[in-house]
Amino acid sequence: MKKFWMWIGLCASLFVPSFAKLNVSDFQAIVDSMVPESRFGLSVRSVKTGEELVNIRGYEKFTPASTLKTLTTATAIHYLPLDYEPKTFITLDGVQNGKVFNGVVNVRGQGDPNFSGRFYANPFHMLYAMADSIKALGIDSIKGNINLDSSYYKGPWKSNPDNWRKNFFDAWYGAEIAPLNFNDNCGLLKIKPGKKVGDPAIVTVEPDIGYTEVRNLLKTAQKPKKRRRKLKWEYALDPERNIVTVSGDFDIESDSAQVAFPIRNPVLYFDAAFKQALKDRGLTFVPAEIPEGAADSAAKMQKRFVFSAAPLLSILDEINQKSQNYHAETLLRNMGAELANDGSVEGGKTLEQKFLAEAGISGEDFEVYDGSGLSFRNRLKPSSETKLLAFMARHPKGEYYIRSFASPGVGSGSSRMKELKYPWLTQFKTGFIGEVHGLAGYIQTMDGDTLTVAMYLNETNKNPDVISKDVLDTLWMRLINQTNDNYGSLMEMKSMWQEARGIGDLPARLDFFSSKLIGRPYLLGPMGESYLGNIDSKPLVYMDSLDCVTYVEHALAMALAPSADSIFSTHQKIRYYDGQIDFSYRKHYLIADWVGAGDFARVVEMPGDTTIVRTMQKNAFFKAKNLKYLVNGVPAEDPKVDIRYLPYDKAVELMSKPYEGPLLVLGVAFISKKSIIDAYHTGFVVFIPGELPRVRHASSLKKRVVEMNMVDYLKSSKGKLPGISLFEFIQK
Repeated sequence: MKKFWMWIGLCASLFVPSFAKLNVSDFQAIVDSMVPESRFGLSVRSVKTGEELVNIRGYEKFTPASTLKTLTTATAIHYLPLDYEPKTFITLDGVQNGKVFNGVVNVRGQGDPNFSGRFYANPFHMLYAMADSIKALGIDSIKGNINLDSSYYKGPWKSNPDNWRKNFFDAWYGAEIAPLNFNDNCGLLKIKPGKKVGDPAIVTVEPDIGYTEVRNLLKTAQKPKKRRRKLKWEYALDPERNIVTVSGDFDIESDSAQVAFPIRNPVLYFDAAFKQALKDRGLTFVPAEIPEGAADSAAKMQKRFVFSAAPLLSILDEINQKSQNYHAETLLRNMGAELANDGSVEGGKTLEQKFLAEAGISGEDFEVYDGSGLSFRNRLKPSSETKLLAFMARHPKGEYYIRSFASPGVGSGSSRMKELKYPWLTQFKTGFIGEVHGLAGYIQTMDGDTLTVAMYLNETNKNPDVISKDVLDTLWMRLINQTNDNYGSLMEMKSMWQEARGIGDLPARLDFFSSKLIGRPYLLGPMGESYLGNIDSKPLVYMDSLDCVTYVEHALAMALAPSADSIFSTHQKIRYYDGQIDFSYRKHYLIADWVGAGDFARVVEMPGDTTIVRTMQKNAFFKAKNLKYLVNGVPAEDPKVDIRYLPYDKAVELMSKPYEGPLLVLGVAFISKKSIIDAYHTGFVVFIPGELPRVRHASSLKKRVVEMNMVDYLKSSKGKLPGISLFEFIQK
């Protein structure tokens, strides 16, 4: 049979499928009603084609909040090797006399953000490893100096004093940044009530290394029983010194409270923690002058140790999944130090601009003032953000990048989109600072594409933050649902495929799957091109109800698919020429297209069969859809098709005899009396040894998928059925 290519001949592109049904027409109205007077921006882009599918203010600049971390981490994974680990070096420079080391312990930090309890049970884990390495040399006492080298970064330690709000520096998420760090450069205030009303509340700091001075003005009090007023307490941080003042009234009936706070001068904090670790490990440190001539001593030793807490991919998880500002700021500076010889925000920005240029994105579309997104001066265009995400999806390291993002129930998405039934269909980076909300990330579509999405709400003013988040989540989930219409059917097909893993040969698999669908409700034309088409937007896969063709297509796809994950692509190749999902590529005519394509089925020659020639009225068919019938891009006449079939009487004779032979499952086309089409119905004919052949088909009369003796079905169709074509299925 000749293969006919049917292409859309109006305004649509010949090669790019239409995305007209990605319906966002009411998105702005939803935003206006739920978050009035805010500014909404949205860009949606196909990774497969690079085409921007949706643009709502996508060329305007928005404050991105923490979604800016996508640029920081993309630049890092682009330039740094996957096994990159920030390092901290210890060098012992001096003389060892027995168990006493006289000299200098040099500690050089290169921005390791994980000297903390994030990856280890104890925040001192890495510091203890340092102390143990020294102790393993037989040393139990250090006399001399501990020199902390922080030259890897250029200050100031306050991450961005000119571009962050002042109150950020009093919050844990605005901790100071240095190349030597401990415990996220934060402490934890823990508060308990005193024994009786009027007593000072009990305030402690963890980890307790004697670095933080607590001025405790907090009193234990009894909350008035007849008043709704709650007792209030607060803490205040000295802007320069590591002093915390706690004041107010603490309820005696409260069990406890705790709050994280940023410390001042992280290098000195590291120094205090390191000395505490030495002490905990049985090492005594005594500050002392280095004796004259020690540097020239023949007994001088120089021992070096290298430590790293976690590799790059773990750092990316902390940034993109958990939205850790501290890790993002250190990574930005580390990039600058490693690759631009400038361990500062400016050094990191130099690398980011270089990366954007290599990705084909205008650097002017990203105004960057930090690595974390805390600055309100940061700006980006949603359209360029989706370009960045699409570039990373195609990147050799793209899989690692995407995996570092949050998702429903994971990381910063732990309370987002909880009602999403299939959370693995999306990965995203959240963003939030005052009056700014953002989501940027990926949506996996049923047809195998990946969409990059950047969605922003700015200037939300007094609208509740929870409403703004819910609106973004709702719109995001609508995009997921549109591009994965009836995804549950695909999951059901995968489950059925798993049931048949032990069934090897094609006839047995066809028998299994065609029988599994018996009893399914009948519905004419239940499937279309979903969001990919502008003619028929019904789902791409639909198991809830079936017609005669979709019944055969679903069962055949499961039988032929080499894996559960290949079911969808197999199904679409059965249904469309070249598997290209478009109404114009759909195999509309059963024998002329579906069987005639020769990819998955071919007509079986039978003794006594005959051939007729019919003209398929394709011009009229496509004209009814406001399309033109084209062959190779040129208007064509209606094709003539040779139809080989077994006349009715001979078909009845064949189906009236018990079958002799191995299990066989064929397709059947019931030839139409109308000259303008080839067949009006289809199904499976199952030949079981020693039994009459059985037909399984989605019956419009019975309103479900049924099984019966083929001869009985033929006799019920006497007078309206010229005959049948039997076709075998091709397993590639």
